[in-house]
Amino acid sequence: MVRGDLSDAEWERLRPFLPVSNRRCGRWRDHRQVINGILHRVRTGVQWRDLPERFGPWKTVYERNRLWSADGTWERLLHQLQAAADAAGQIDWDISVDSTIVRAHQHAAGARNDPPLAPGSKGAEAGTSGRSAVAESARPPGGGGAGGESLGRSRGGFTSKLHLSADGRCRPLSLIVTPGQQADCTQFIAVLEKIRVPRPGLGRPRKKPDSLAADRAHGNGPVHEYLRRRGVRHTIPDKSDSQAARLRKGARGGRPPGFDEDRYKKRNTVERAINRMKQFRAVATRYDKRGYVFLGTATAAAVAVWLRT
Repeated sequence: MVRGDLSDAEWERLRPFLPVSNRRCGRWRDHRQVINGILHRVRTGVQWRDLPERFGPWKTVYERNRLWSADGTWERLLHQLQAAADAAGQIDWDISVDSTIVRAHQHAAGARNDPPLAPGSKGAEAGTSGRSAVAESARPPGGGGAGGESLGRSRGGFTSKLHLSADGRCRPLSLIVTPGQQADCTQFIAVLEKIRVPRPGLGRPRKKPDSLAADRAHGNGPVHEYLRRRGVRHTIPDKSDSQAARLRKGARGGRPPGFDEDRYKKRNTVERAINRMKQFRAVATRYDKRGYVFLGTATAAAVAVWLRT
């Protein structure tokens, strides 16, 4: 085993959830070899064509990552690892939410303006558990220029933004990619709605945290109303303009939201989760042209974080 490859223990945790061949379009190249190649690229940021030969044909590794990014396989693997941890009582549900800017390399630009074709494989049929084709109606979004591929302009230049929630043990629970200039508060609800930790056996996935902390960039009326409606205890600092508006309204302005200083100190868990994610160079700098592929790259990094913590 080479540095960065899956250990035997990590492979055994991941293996039961991997897709299997439907035996109609050829056999999959060994999953472990290909996943090690994907993780090597995510960790080092190397160009696909420069992958070491021990991972097999570079195009096979690239196509596997692209397909799994498109059909949601990386996200399903992440959910299964989270479900196993939750069943063992290893998830701290005092979660935090934040975002981070990701500088886009010049190679991330130049995706075609027409919508990308559904990245399926030949011979796939609906309902198979192997190389299932992505339905045309459910193809990944994008193809609308830079904005459609989650590329935008911010103070950092040509950037994307990674919004995420993290549990109390500094592990990502959900991920969303937007253009770099996107405001944090506009994606707050989407980030929380994307938390779905399956339960063993029957039952709905767990989506509600025990408590939540976020910085003042996430504090606005719709966010507070959403959290009150769901009954989520939260600690979000009030913005100065919100305080002034409430004071101007007098009694009609209502009471200020509660603020727990001790709980807010635990918000550093999401900052540490971001630091873990950015140890992967293909996450710290975006090289992928397509937005859904970059989201898959970030999700693959999150899978590695869950396997190794």
